Amino acid sequence: MDREELIFQEYKTYCEQKENFIDRNFNTNKFYMAAIFVIIIAMIYTGNVVFINLITATLVFALLGVSISALWWMNVDSYNTLIKIKYANVIEKIEEKFPVKPFTDEYQGIDEYRGKKVFMFSDIQKLIAAISALFFFAICVSEISPLVMAGVNKFLDLAVKVRGGI
Repeated sequence: MDREELIFQEYKTYCEQKENFIDRNFNTNKFYMAAIFVIIIAMIYTGNVVFINLITATLVFALLGVSISALWWMNVDSYNTLIKIKYANVIEKIEEKFPVKPFTDEYQGIDEYRGKKVFMFSDIQKLIAAISALFFFAICVSEISPLVMAGVNKFLDLAVKVRGGI
């Protein structure tokens, strides 16, 4: 096997690995979407369950939802970074040795398209993660508000008792 054939085989293998990596990214997104769906269903069915000190199952699931959404956002970001590195730093450098550079041309096309401020798939993924985080955060606030008010009322009652006793 000559040097050019060896480089081509490495290129081919690396491209296949990149595609497998992208497939893992899609599977990871499916997991996060399913997890958020399951959390919403769990919140619906356990809405009246109260734990210690008025902490509800809804609050616990909402906090979990915020966490899952944040992890999803970070995961999308890291996958995008790694895919860009695979394109720019590895595949494009190998393609410099070839007469045709399909991935380099594709990446340049994507960059030009991105310059038009069009949403890409990763932007949509991040948008869904952000919307779900805001949804769960709003539920957290609505669940925590009564707890905070109960704490403030206890503090005020205690302050009135201490003040009245002096």
